[in-house]
Amino acid sequence: MIAAKPRAADSTADLAERLDGALPQTQCTRCGFADCLTYAQAVASGEAGINQCPPGGAEGIRRLAAITGQEVLPLNATHGLEGPLRLARIDEGACIGCTLCIKACPVDCIVGAPKLMHTVVGEQCTGCDLCLPVCPVDCIAMVDVSSPRTGWAAWSDVQSAQARERHAWHRERTRRDRIENDERLAAKAMASLDGLQAALAIVDPRSVQSKRAIVEAALERARARRAT
Repeated sequence: MIAAKPRAADSTADLAERLDGALPQTQCTRCGFADCLTYAQAVASGEAGINQCPPGGAEGIRRLAAITGQEVLPLNATHGLEGPLRLARIDEGACIGCTLCIKACPVDCIVGAPKLMHTVVGEQCTGCDLCLPVCPVDCIAMVDVSSPRTGWAAWSDVQSAQARERHAWHRERTRRDRIENDERLAAKAMASLDGLQAALAIVDPRSVQSKRAIVEAALERARARRAT
């Protein structure tokens, strides 16, 4: 893999930021990375090619080539083919309200609640397809909304910028939810420990400290895994 060559004033991080801004921000993971930013960072460091983004298509490759100074390449078909924009549509009559599609959406464009009907906000959908495999009742379909336009001809810079902002919010919300969930579990574990301590103090006061040490060590390991 040929590494991208930053301009004199660019660091690898600066280059990755510019590359990320040139990507369509569909967050579809077809490039083989978790999101557009991660792919941009891989291109900037030479770990990925500029031709791995099907939603960007040929125009997207030209944009990345112009930024990196690399030769324009054909799209790597291993990652998919350039095509029209397809947006998700939910058969609301068949939806069971499982919320799995809401969790899978990288731009939070699906709204609903547990055991209630879900729907897609079409103006915000990026056509990533990530909601399809998680739906247990196959009530989601991808609808072509741009033929014969494909790639960047079917997607605008404004839509890209909006999708980028929504994905950043999605990442922050997910991070916050994970921390809050960990804190709830830790509080529950400590409450259980306090109850156990009270019971052990009656039966065998000498075992209280050892039991607490075991639980606190387990909590510390959980905190370390979360930090990693």
